[in-house]
Amino acid sequence: MNRYCLTLDLIDDPELIADYERLHQQIWPEIYISIKEAGIEEMEIYRLSNRLFMIMDVNASFSFEKKTAMDTGNEKVQEWETLMWKYQQALPGAKPGEKWMLMNKIFEL
Repeated sequence: MNRYCLTLDLIDDPELIADYERLHQQIWPEIYISIKEAGIEEMEIYRLSNRLFMIMDVNASFSFEKKTAMDTGNEKVQEWETLMWKYQQALPGAKPGEKWMLMNKIFEL
């Protein structure tokens, strides 16, 4: 199993952050299904202030290209992603439209 860690910022507004967290307490069923069908076995998101940190444990069938293709063709995922942009902001250095950015592992014990 592979692990990927990604990061993203939220818009620094307490009301928007609270709403974002509320939406993630019970994600839409279609989003859950799309995550699992892409080969993501476990996913956790942590927050400090407006910075998010995501950990994904994925199986051998997962690839970012596959997930992107699946998401592009899924109307409900596109609706969710459009809604999420109300709360999210791209990190410095992100390409246009890029949200979650893959982090590089720099240490392991």
